[in-house]
Order: sequence, then C-alpha cells, then structure tokens
Amino acid sequence: MKILFRKPYLGIAVIIFLVYLILVVLFSGFYNTIPLIVANAQSVFWSKLILSLVLSLVIGLLVSANAVLIYIKYKQRKQCKEAGTVATIGTIGGLAAGVCPLCVTGLLPIILGLLGISFSFGSLPFHGIEVQIGSIIILLISLWMLERK
Repeated sequence: MKILFRKPYLGIAVIIFLVYLILVVLFSGFYNTIPLIVANAQSVFWSKLILSLVLSLVIGLLVSANAVLIYIKYKQRKQCKEAGTVATIGTIGGLAAGVCPLCVTGLLPIILGLLGISFSFGSLPFHGIEVQIGSIIILLISLWMLERK
C-alpha cells in the first residue's frame, strides 16, 4: 500500500480520482441538482447530503487506489484477475449510486429507464446510501485481495 504514495503512482491515482469524480457528476446529473440545493437550502437534509458526498469521495479514493494497485500487480506479473473483477463491480456500484443517490438519477436508474423500468434509490430503506456503503465494502475487499498476494 505504501507504493501508492511514490511519485509516479500518486499522480496516476490523483488523475484516476478526478476522472472518476467527473464521471460520477456527469452520469448522475449532480450538476443540475446544485442550483436546486442552493434554492431549497432550508428543506435539504444536510446530514444525508453530506454523508452521500463523503461516501462518494471515499469510493473515488478506493477506486483510484484499486486501479493503481491492479496496474502495479499486473506489471509485476502477479495474478490480479479476481481482485480486478471485484474492483470493477465496486466501481460500477459507485457510478450507479451517483453523488447523492437520493436527489439525482444515477447510472442504474438511467439504464433501467431505457428498459422501461421505473426505479429510484429513494425507494430503498436508506435512500441509496446502502448502495454506496456496499460499493465501499466491495472495493475494500478488492484492496484486501490485492494486498494478500
């Protein structure tokens, strides 16, 4: 894990983190929600919004760490197929939830909407935060799988 903080890998991780965040904001349409949050500041559940934002940042950090470690392990000719698969699932879960799963569409509802299925993370018990936490758990498992080899 210490290798992530060395010079070439840290830059790659930062770039992947920023690209991931840009993709999440674009896919989820969060840029459309920001003016609504400002306009309706009194009625916003700030705790849920801040938790969702923090979880999105954590997912972004874990995605970038996984991507760099998978690259390093592949470069060292070690097997990383299982961890790469798990990291991909966690990344897709993070993209599906979006920045704020309650207030924006996210990737999964868009895909299901193309198939004619109406779905919102707001209908889940914790309003989509469970999808973000699940993604974090999956990405942590992937990191563990990469580190144990």
